[in-house]
Amino acid sequence: MAETAADAADTGQTSRTDARKAARAERRAARLAHQIGAFAKEHGGAEGQLAYIGQAGARIVLVGEDGAWGDLVAPTYAVAENAAAKSGITMHEEFDGEFALKVRTGPYEWSRMAGMQIGGPSNDR
Repeated sequence: MAETAADAADTGQTSRTDARKAARAERRAARLAHQIGAFAKEHGGAEGQLAYIGQAGARIVLVGEDGAWGDLVAPTYAVAENAAAKSGITMHEEFDGEFALKVRTGPYEWSRMAGMQIGGPSNDR
């Protein structure tokens, strides 16, 4: 069948929409990579791990060489992978024992993890 003018217009519109989405994802990955780099610089280097968190996207968990940790959330797993690749840090497949041992927690984290079970602050404050 011959392509109609309407079909061609729809294809052109779809292409532009896809290009905008791809550009937006690339900008988001670049911003996340910059944030990852800043974290690594502040903490003497960093390693990371990606975790899919459903419709919310993916979490990039970061652990600094000094044991500090943090995380960033990307809108999609693909954006998170792109950001991690752009940042150049070492990425782990899993948050396994060896990687987890690098994390240093302080009193705040311990009180939050304990929650109301052993008298820590409640989660509703």
